[in-house]
Amino acid sequence: MIKRRSFLLGVSSLTLSQLMIGCNSQKQESLKLQLLQGSIPAQLKGKFRQQLEQAAKLNFDPEAKLQTILKDLKNWREQAKAEEKDTQQESPWDFMGDLLNFLTRRRKSEFADLVTLGDFWLAEAIKEELIQPLEVEQLAGWQQLPPRWQELVRRNQAGELDKGGKVWGAPYRWGSTVIAYRKDQFDSLGWTPTDWQDLWREELRDRISLLDQPREVIGLTLKKLHKSYNTSNLSQVPNLEEELLALNQQVKFYSSEHYLQPLILGDTWLAVGWSNDVMPIVQRDPQIRAVVPQSGTALWTDLWVKPTKTENLGTLTQQWIDFCWQFETAETISLLTSAASPILTAVSSQKLPKTLADNPLRLPDAAILKNSEFIDPLPKSTVQQYQDLWQKMRQPAVRAGKGKLKRGE
Repeated sequence: MIKRRSFLLGVSSLTLSQLMIGCNSQKQESLKLQLLQGSIPAQLKGKFRQQLEQAAKLNFDPEAKLQTILKDLKNWREQAKAEEKDTQQESPWDFMGDLLNFLTRRRKSEFADLVTLGDFWLAEAIKEELIQPLEVEQLAGWQQLPPRWQELVRRNQAGELDKGGKVWGAPYRWGSTVIAYRKDQFDSLGWTPTDWQDLWREELRDRISLLDQPREVIGLTLKKLHKSYNTSNLSQVPNLEEELLALNQQVKFYSSEHYLQPLILGDTWLAVGWSNDVMPIVQRDPQIRAVVPQSGTALWTDLWVKPTKTENLGTLTQQWIDFCWQFETAETISLLTSAASPILTAVSSQKLPKTLADNPLRLPDAAILKNSEFIDPLPKSTVQQYQDLWQKMRQPAVRAGKGKLKRGE
């Protein structure tokens, strides 16, 4: 039988050797990114490595959905809380407690240094303390970021927009809500959609796929009525309810995941969706075209955010964010992913490759972009107005027994 002393000595030796290995491995800097799959071209990892003065360990962990990353942030927060509680309850002389502390540190090192998050979830991540603010003074490229993106990520502790607030994310690519349509069907109609009011035309009755998103659908209707996506009191907008009920009669499918399938199959002739979903389809299918509405549209952006319980902004983390804001990197992101870098919105089209300058889905006309908006967080009372109006809009379709895909995100 192994004596307790021998067991402890053996464990102690093993732990010491592991600690020495850990210390040696710390000599080489490391950076772990959990990023949205396809949002960073693979060759940028190599280019970033070439810019580093010293060798570093780079770990890029792609995820298919932003919701998965948000879930991981929540899991990390709970894990960190549990570890902190365990540490507080341990005796400082408890050998096994020391061993547990060591293993805990090993697990913490597996947390990502930066993760991708959509601006839609930024307020939630701040309020739930899933992320920590960035130290802007350490980011050389911050001043190159256009003002509207700077304003988007300045928030107070409640996640609300605040010009004097801290910076909670580093935007690195963006896109918009667009109209996709079937060229063959619209050739027979003799016109093509250019703006939101076209969705109400009689020819499109029961021929439209819409996102299953109240802020998107009510927002585009507000835009048709020359109002903001972020209107705070819907009861003061004349004819809004009537317009929404009329739009609902045009819709065949609501879905936030599968809104393009009916368009591809020809079951619908027009779909409203996100540019990063639409662009690959436009490139593959010659019958599918897309347009950014002339009166302006909703914008979205992907951000680098820092999980709460990780170290302060390290050198590699700073360098990576600044690397993403360099012109050549911004150009590569814009050319090789289905979204554009915000850095390029401040660059003259004459300085851009023709494939970017002539692609209005990636970089819309400046006038359209000026009239477009990010979907901002709203007070709970206002959110309830949107939800109530959304339910009222959808009820007639339910009573009529129309088939809907209800797959909100």
